Amino acid sequence: MKRIMLPLFVTVLTLGTATAQEKPNFNKWSIDINGGVSKPTASMTTGYFAKDYNLFHADLGVRYMFNSKFGLKADVGYDQFENAPKSASFEAKYYRTTLQGVVNLGRVLNFEDWTQRLNVQAHTGIGYAFMTNDRYKGNDNMLNHIVGLTGQIKFSERIALNADFSMINNVRQSRTFDGAVAPEDRGFNGTLYNATVGLSIYLGKNERHADWYYEEDKVDRLAELEQRIGDLETMMNDSDKDGVPDYLDAELNTIPGVAVDTKGRAIDRNNNGIPDELESYLERNYGSNSNNNGNGKGSAISSETFKEMINQGYVNVYFDFNQTQPATNSVSGIDFLVKYLKANPEAKADVIGYADEIGNSEYNKLLSRKRAENVKNVLIKSGIAASRLNIIGNGVDSSVAKDSKAARQLVRRVTFKIK
Repeated sequence: MKRIMLPLFVTVLTLGTATAQEKPNFNKWSIDINGGVSKPTASMTTGYFAKDYNLFHADLGVRYMFNSKFGLKADVGYDQFENAPKSASFEAKYYRTTLQGVVNLGRVLNFEDWTQRLNVQAHTGIGYAFMTNDRYKGNDNMLNHIVGLTGQIKFSERIALNADFSMINNVRQSRTFDGAVAPEDRGFNGTLYNATVGLSIYLGKNERHADWYYEEDKVDRLAELEQRIGDLETMMNDSDKDGVPDYLDAELNTIPGVAVDTKGRAIDRNNNGIPDELESYLERNYGSNSNNNGNGKGSAISSETFKEMINQGYVNVYFDFNQTQPATNSVSGIDFLVKYLKANPEAKADVIGYADEIGNSEYNKLLSRKRAENVKNVLIKSGIAASRLNIIGNGVDSSVAKDSKAARQLVRRVTFKIK
């Protein structure tokens, strides 16, 4: 563990420096004040041991956060400890100063997803220390390494309660904690534990300190922007492809290609249920010119012409994949047939359902019949007697490329045959 602490400290410095150029939206400085107990362990000589809880320990730190995850802390600490009741007498004082890297684990681990009041920080660093003891004169000078965890509870945007547990290892400690001469090995041969509570006081003009800052506002603004874009895209949908967005379209199922007004309604000046543009085309290409209505135009379109169009498959009702209810923008085909059957009360019609090739043939046979049945129900509710309608489920229509999504849309349909 000792071998990885220094690389970790260097990593914190590197990551922090790399992100220090970011424009701050948070306060970076804080003062950390702590007090508590300490416990020295190794090294002690035979017959000497310290109290389990030595009052007292105090430290004062100044912390700077490069960003919401990494920072640096400079602090000074003081420990006072003495012998336990059954130990030989001694009293020592320990002074240290350290420079530490800080990792704000709460932000690294996204604590903000479940709490905005609790936080945890890890810290590690190196420094200088010296110790005095009533058993010798002068100071025992040494280096130290510290590692610890700090829990935090936010009281406000300016102050937080913290509780810290740290382990300090001394390097080149020449005296034991009880004041005797230390063994020849002067590596990491002195260990001291601190347990403290205290306050973090936040400085700066921004609303929030880096300890508690997360890009909530930025995320919310991005989500809001994405929502707005999504709403705009939805609003601009044009189901019947008449050039009028759905949110402005008063008639969402106009026949593709016919002229519409500014509200998406097919232009039908004579109110006969057939858009003027389609009616003009039919009269020009299929209508009879033997009779004249006094305006130099041909007579109205014959029933035989409409019958021919229906039987040749120009009138269809389309369905979305694996659906049995007609697509909302294709029900005009039903209206076309209703007008014909009402104008020709002796006529009957086959209602013929189809499916695409996706799925097994037995399922698609049933699917095609359900589609025809649902269209028949719409015709009945539109005033056509059930006895005039015959249901046929023709199953799969394999006349288009199976791997073409657009082509498969054309065969998921119900078509009609006039009899």
